This record gives sequence, C-alpha cells and structure tokens, in this order.
Amino acid sequence: MPRHKCEAVQGLSIAVLVALVAASISPAYSQKEQASFNIGGGGGGGVAKKPSPGGGAGAAAGAGSSFDQFLAQNVEHFAVTEQIYASKAKGGAGGKTLDADLSAAEASPVRYVVSPDGKGKFRTITDAIKAVPEKNRQRVILDIRPGTYKEKLLVPSMKPFITFAGNPKNPPIITWNDRAGTRGKNGAPIGTMASASVAVEADYFMAYGIVFKNDAPLALPGQEGGQAVALRVFGTKAAFYNCTIDGGQDTLYDHHGLHYFKDCVIRGSVDFIFGFGRSLYTECTIMSVTKETAILTAQQRTKAISDAIESGFSFVRCKIMGMGQIYLGRAWGDSSRVVYSFTEMSKEVVPVGWDGWKVEKPATTGVFYGEYKCSGPGAMSTQRIGWARVLTDQQAKAFTGSQFVYGNSWILPPPKI
Repeated sequence: MPRHKCEAVQGLSIAVLVALVAASISPAYSQKEQASFNIGGGGGGGVAKKPSPGGGAGAAAGAGSSFDQFLAQNVEHFAVTEQIYASKAKGGAGGKTLDADLSAAEASPVRYVVSPDGKGKFRTITDAIKAVPEKNRQRVILDIRPGTYKEKLLVPSMKPFITFAGNPKNPPIITWNDRAGTRGKNGAPIGTMASASVAVEADYFMAYGIVFKNDAPLALPGQEGGQAVALRVFGTKAAFYNCTIDGGQDTLYDHHGLHYFKDCVIRGSVDFIFGFGRSLYTECTIMSVTKETAILTAQQRTKAISDAIESGFSFVRCKIMGMGQIYLGRAWGDSSRVVYSFTEMSKEVVPVGWDGWKVEKPATTGVFYGEYKCSGPGAMSTQRIGWARVLTDQQAKAFTGSQFVYGNSWILPPPKI
C-alpha cells in the first residue's frame, strides 16, 4: 500500500490523556493481510467461555497502562481532557465550546448547487470540489441534488470544511466500481486504499443524506483483490448523518482521525468497517449482505503504529442484522478495540461473537472487545469468547457518549437543505 502523509494528527496519549501530535505515517499493513479470511484461527477461535463483568483480557493496552486504568482515567478526568483538547477554542452557540478554526469557518458559509440537469452551479461533484480554494477557511456546502453521480472522488487534505448535503428522502448516489485488484495505468493492481469510490482526506468534512456506493460485484470470501471500498475517511473531525455506505468487502475504510456517524446505514460482507480511526457510531444500522460468513469490523489498533494505539470503534444504540453468520469483529491489530453498547443484535450474530484472526494470544496482547447492555437474540454475552468483556456501568461511560471522540468541540448538526 502506498505511503500516505498526514499533515496534522490529533490523538489522545494515555499518559497525558490528550496531546496534539504532528506526524507522518505509513500504515504497517498490506493488501495481502487484509485479504486473509480465516475465522477461528490465530488464537481467536477457542472455546467460548463466560466473560466476567468488567473483566476478560485484563491486558496491557499500550503505553505502560492497563486498559482498566485507562478506563478509570477517561471517566475521572473527562473534564480535563475537554479543556485541553479545546484549549484553542472560543465560545460557540448553544453552550458548546467549538474548535477555533471550526467556529471561524461556520461564521461565513457558502453554498454551491450541484445538479446533473444543469440547473445548479455545477453538473458534477468533481467540478465543485475543484472550485473550492486550497487552504479554504470557510464552510463550503455542496447542495447535491438527487441523481446518480458516477464519479470517483477525492476531497484533498488542503480543502477542509467541505459539506456534501443531500436530501435523505431522495438522496444523491455517488458510485464507482473499483476493486483492490483493478489494474491501474501502470498495469499493477491499485490496492485497497485506491479502490475507494469517495476518499476524504480533508479535515472538518461533513456529509448529510448521501449514498456512498461501490457497486463492484460482491467478492467471494478470501478472493484476492476483492476489496472494494465505498468510502475512505482519513481526515479528522468528520461527521456523517443519514448516509448510506454500501458495498461488500471493506465497505467503509475508517482510516484515521476522529469520526462521528449518526443514523447511517452501513452494508457489507467481510471487514466492512475497518481501519484505525477513533470513531463513534450512534443509531446506525449495520447490515450483512452475504449468505456466507460476515465480519462487521476489523479495527487496527496496534502498538506498532503510534497514531493507531489511541484508536477504536464505539457503537451505541445501533442495530445489527442481515444474512449469513455475523461476527462482531476480528482483530486486525494486536490491541484492536471495539465496543457495542445498547445495540440490538439479530440472531445471525454468532454466539462466540469475536475472532482473534492473526493475533495468537488476544487475552494478553491488549485486544479489547466489549459489550454493554445489548439486546436481541444475538446478544448472547454468556457464550462469548473468553477474552471478550461485559462492561460495567463505570467502564461504559468512556464509550457511550461524544466524549469518546471529544465531540463537544467539533460535532455540529447537519446543515438545513
């Protein structure tokens, strides 16, 4: 996978709770690794045991601190982290303390209409993105009218504060059909990252009422080059409302940064929410589209990548449904972290729930998979794999609110259309 430079990386350090970090990163994984399909291998498919409440792995989570210690720190010092994270902020509306750059951008928004029938300023989203100036400092709302936009899009890092706004009742569809095995101009496969129909590398992106789709044929389990990303999000402080993210293997590349998904539908088959973003999913529908084995998440938190160690996925008040056998996740990294809270799980969710994939000893490396007050026939916590956790009320506080992504300083409601 090609090297990728991050201009500004923000993350939470366990030792100091919050630090702003600037770094260049090269994801330490390959297309071959992501293509591997092996349920029950790598130490993750052992005999299911009843997880103890608040217990389980009890493993070191990196930076010399156990995950339980991190949980306690997160809950106890939440007010401190908010102050540090928003230290450059100024007062915002509704009692919120907004990031200073975001507050300035929202003060003078501009709006462009994109319509394929020529009734807007632009016929294509590509042309609208090109019109946004580099180092843009104000919110640019692309009012995207209904229709199917056959476009492969990149929102580049030097163009922050862009919003894609559609009508959720008749949403515009952005679609492309590349796979990891698609041949590029040089004749070589383009790889998973380049397969994305839409790639967002800019900070402060927002989408409302949009369908992001990769309509490549559904790959068979383990098919080489079958990854087909619908949406890749690399920029930080990105929010998605009432969107559909539709594909098969590797649908949503939750690559890096702070992300918030609300009232979204995410459809896929294998590892279809993956990456090392630090992301909160609220009231979303997560749907398997395969009659074979589906894996919802492949979260890549790992001590081998400094930015990834503070990442994780939290699902709150979501619904899991679909076809086949559904695994809640498998460990792409040695400290992979996913938590489901107040989530309704259909009968397709397998009793063991989780898989360690290539991590030989998930219980001792720092893998952390937790559930809290979930419901439905698939929420069979007493039959989960032995190193999964049932969180206590106190532990769950770190994951069940916007504080998980430090959202008070940047999460805003979608624009009115």
